Amino acid sequence: MIDAAIYKQVMGSFPSGVTVITTLDDDGQIVGLTASAFSSLSMDPALVLFCPNYSSDSYPVLIKNKRFAIHVLSGGQQSEAYAFARKGKDKAQGIEWTLSALGNPILANATAVIECELWREYEGGDHAIMVGAVKNLIVPQQNAGPLVYCHGKMGALPVLA
Repeated sequence: MIDAAIYKQVMGSFPSGVTVITTLDDDGQIVGLTASAFSSLSMDPALVLFCPNYSSDSYPVLIKNKRFAIHVLSGGQQSEAYAFARKGKDKAQGIEWTLSALGNPILANATAVIECELWREYEGGDHAIMVGAVKNLIVPQQNAGPLVYCHGKMGALPVLA
């Protein structure tokens, strides 16, 4: 049996980027979650994956809508990461966002945005493995350093040329 505390400690030593995945609910309100479990998967077809916890209140909305935007957060977006990491509604209160041409809520100031349609979903223990088919890529005008997560803390990396 693997000790849960040691497992978290070991996995937490692997630095990862921080993403926020957003969609709209039936009332047109922004819904989303923070995920560090994100990866590119395939170039042809263009696929990415992220792994939401089944207990997330956003998971059922993501599955129902079958479309979402994945935001690679910039170093200055810790408040967005914490806002979307909590449970409940009104996660985007005070956060600037717009609606994309594909109908996804897009947060301002992200390092990059990947708009997707759900391609497949797989079981992954207490998390789902959601694979998105990439439909649109948004790259900001100015390059920003990414937000990273390691040892239970978030911090900014400088812009790497």
